[in-house]
This record gives sequence, C-alpha cells and structure tokens, in this order.
Amino acid sequence: MTTISPTATARSAQLVRTRAAIVAAAHDLFVTRGYRATSLRDVAAAAGISHPGLLRHFATKDAVLAEIVASFESDNQLALLEQLAADEPGTLGYSLIAQRNEEVPGYLALFAALTGEASSPRHPAHEFMRDRYARLRELSTDAVDEAIAQDTVSADRDPAGEAVRIAAAWDGLQLLSQYLPDRVDVVTALETYEEGLALPVGWRDPDDAAVGEHAAPVPPMPSFTNDDITPPAGYRVGRERRAEILAGATALFAQEGYGDTSLRDIAEHVGVSKSTLLHHYGSKEELLSAVLSERDRQIETRGSYVRAARAADELRTLPAGAAENAVDAPGLIEVYAVLSCEAVPADHPAHAYFEQRLSGVIDHFAALFRGAQQDGDLPSHRDPEFEAVWLTALWDGLQYQWLYDRTSVDVAAQLTAHLDDVLPHR
Repeated sequence: MTTISPTATARSAQLVRTRAAIVAAAHDLFVTRGYRATSLRDVAAAAGISHPGLLRHFATKDAVLAEIVASFESDNQLALLEQLAADEPGTLGYSLIAQRNEEVPGYLALFAALTGEASSPRHPAHEFMRDRYARLRELSTDAVDEAIAQDTVSADRDPAGEAVRIAAAWDGLQLLSQYLPDRVDVVTALETYEEGLALPVGWRDPDDAAVGEHAAPVPPMPSFTNDDITPPAGYRVGRERRAEILAGATALFAQEGYGDTSLRDIAEHVGVSKSTLLHHYGSKEELLSAVLSERDRQIETRGSYVRAARAADELRTLPAGAAENAVDAPGLIEVYAVLSCEAVPADHPAHAYFEQRLSGVIDHFAALFRGAQQDGDLPSHRDPEFEAVWLTALWDGLQYQWLYDRTSVDVAAQLTAHLDDVLPHR
C-alpha cells in the first residue's frame, strides 16, 4: 500500500495556496490597472512571491488571464445549469446570468480581452475558448429544446441555430457595452430577445401596413477610412516597402496583439531595420492607425457591393459581404477581433477609433432598419435601435466564434437566418 507523507501533503497544499494567491493578485491588478498595463513582476509582488517563483506556476501573463476567465466561465456554466433546474420549466435564463456577470468585478473587461486575444491559434487559451463555445452551444441548444417543449419558445425555432446566435450576440453585447455603456444594456437586450423567441420565425402583426411600392432613400454605407494617413505617392520602392510593413504589422497585431508587439518585432518580421520602419511610420501609434485604416479601406472597397434600392434589401445583402471577407480577407477579421477586444481600456490608442466605429455602425444599421420599417418591410413590433445594436453585436460575436471553429460556424448563414426572422419576405 502506497502512503503519502505529511510533508508531501503540506507541500501540495502550499502549491495550491500559492497558485490561488497569484490568481487573486492578478485579478485585482488586471481590474484596477488593466491587463496590458500589468506585468508578471507586478503580479508576483502583489502575491508576495518572487518572479521566478511565479513562473513555476504560470509561464506567461496570458496563462494567468486564462485561469481567471476559466474560473468565471466555470461558475457561469454551473449557474446556467442551476438556472435551468430551478426556474419554471422552459425559462431561458441568459439575462439573469448576464446580470450576475455585471456584478463580478472585472469580468466584462477581462473576458473581452481574452475573447479577442485567444482567437489566435497560438494563444495558450485558444483551446479553452474553443471548448467553451462548444459547451455553451450544447447547453443553450438543450435549453431552447426544453423551452420549445414547454411552449415558451415557438416550435418552428431551430435550437442549434438559436444557440449559436444567442452566444454570439451575448459576447458581442458585452464588448459593445464596454465602448458604449450609455447605449448598450446587455441584460435588457437579452431579456428582449428571449421574449421575442416566443413568436414564430418571421412573425408580423396581421394589421401591419402593406409593403410600400415606393421605398425610402437608402443611406450610403459609412466610411471609417482615415484619409489623413493616406501615404504620399512617392517612388514605387517606397510604396512597396510601406505596404510590406503594413502587412507585417497587421499579421503580428492579429497574432500577438498591439501591446505585445514592438516596432523591432515588426521590423524583424518584414526584414528591415527599425530605422527604416520609422522612416515610413513615425511611431507605433501611427502604424496602428494605418493598419486600421487599411482594414477599413479593403472592407469598404469590396468590388461586388452595389447599394440596394430598398433598406431591407441592403440589410439582406450583409451576409454576402461576411462570406466574402471570410474567404478573401480572413486576416482582416483576425486583426479586428484582437484589436477591438484589446482596445477596451480607455487609454488604449485604438479605443477612440473603435468607440467611433461601433457607434457609426449602429447608427447606420438603425437608419436602415428605420427605412425598412417606413417601407413596411420591418414588422411594427420591432424597434430599429434595438435591432441595430443586436445585429452589430451578433456579427462581431459570430466572427469571434468563427475564429475558434471555422468548420462549425458559418457567419453568413447565421446572419441570413437572423435577418430572415427580423425582415420576413412577403
């Protein structure tokens, strides 16, 4: 019979306590200072251990963040299961869990940071987040199935599809609320969506006005390209060098994030000296602006886009653009996902860009939904502002899911299913 010595037991207990102290200290620092502004040495000092001692438990700061978020998500999954067991049969408890998340200090900001950063397959938390989405989809599918059986969700709803879309919109709403807290209420949005699931797909009030023959003008797609940083014409060699640097920075920002990528890293990746890089881009912040502007330029100049004659049709063409981006420009999706999550702290150099961009996208979608309602295409019971926020959140959340599981998540198909419900053809 093998026995465990009291000394070994005490040592094991001490390791557990030390690891817990590290996680607790990291959580407090990440919340108060921000994830990017906190170093592992800061965490070690707060935990009362040496830096080498900390590295015996966590090799990277990313690994500490993953541990913190994993504990949050474990609690959330348990809460979802308890919610399903405790509530009235068929009750969907997403909004209640969202309310709980908002009350956990630091949860939303830290989860947003990890969602984007771990989308790179090289990130230590990538598999955890991929598995998290798979488990959440499974739990949500069972929840919607049960709700259909209890007649609280319409029987023509697709449980698996709703599970994907609810999880995606939930993540997107959490990110939006960090940039636009006065405009986005996660709990209220989820409550509204849950209530709407009781209606059949594509439902409209029989008393709604008929679709108008003459459509309201369709607003043009907004532009977010920064014309102030358009490169000078210059010589061909200079233009090509700038393009190489821009492509290299985009790739590294997508893989490692802006904060963990240095100008020296980019220069080495491209094969130029740091001084050459600085000749073309005077600072890291200028290069970041150029990366974001180039991303927008490529998205906005999609050759297949033709403005529709009706607002509803303009909205219905959005999935086609999503499908093209996934095939032709996956790197643009990757860099957007990483940087939009990393830039949540107000002092991040890209925070204002994403705040303005997200607000502009919602404004544009709201204008389209208002036009569609005026034309009779959007049912009268739907609120254009809510639909604009939800669509923005859904699209971003679907892109995050796609980055973790590109074979199981079809962004365009999910957007189409959602818009078929919101803008039923007749």
